[in-house]
This record gives sequence, structure tokens and C-alpha cells, in this order.
Amino acid sequence: MTEVIIKFIRFCLVGLTGMGIDYGITYLGKEKIKVNKYVANGLGFLLAATFNFFLNKTWTFHDSNPEEWLQYSKYLGFAIIGLGINTLIIYLLINKKGLNFYWAKLIAIAVVVVWNFIANYNFTFM
Repeated sequence: MTEVIIKFIRFCLVGLTGMGIDYGITYLGKEKIKVNKYVANGLGFLLAATFNFFLNKTWTFHDSNPEEWLQYSKYLGFAIIGLGINTLIIYLLINKKGLNFYWAKLIAIAVVVVWNFIANYNFTFM
């Protein structure tokens, strides 16, 4: 059990790093390079997810599986599902419960972190 907790903590730390990359790339693209905000957001998400995959593979899960493309596909798929869950939770909490956007986003992030960890622990880096 302790090993799973350590992996979860590392997974969260990697996620914080990825969040910084996501926001940084999105800001750079939108504000400095002047690309469409949705393109900038998508690029930030993709680059952060890619960085997170490699850091989680090596540091969090100590995985040596040579089938990186298959693992990356799973990882990215779970991240996209997580993005959908995140969006749905935010929508429901704001529109059905009247919650403030940032509180809704915080709750959504907490749920999706657990989802992403469980999915990747059990299916990507087994």
C-alpha cells in the first residue's frame, strides 16, 4: 500500500509540472505568438500530456516496457477521457448546483487526478 501512495504522490507532482507546461505553452501561443486560443490550449494540453507520460513512465512507475507508442496511446486516451470528465463535472456543478467556477474546477481536478492515476496504474504502466 505504501508503494501505491508514493506513486500517487509522484503522479500528482508530475501533474503539477504538467499544469505549468500546459499554462505556459497556452499563454505563449495565445498571447505572444497570437494563435487561436483553442489551438494554443490544445497544444498546451498535448505537450503537457506528452511530458507527463515520459516523466510518469520513468520516475513515477519505473516502467521499462519497450512498447512506448502503445503506452502513450493509452495514456493520452485516458487523459482525453479525464478532460471530458473534468468538463462534465464543471458544467454540472456550475449549471445544476450553482457553484463558483473555480470551486467547480478544483473539485473536477481532484476527481480527474484520481481517475487518471487509477487508469494509468492499472492499464498503462502495469
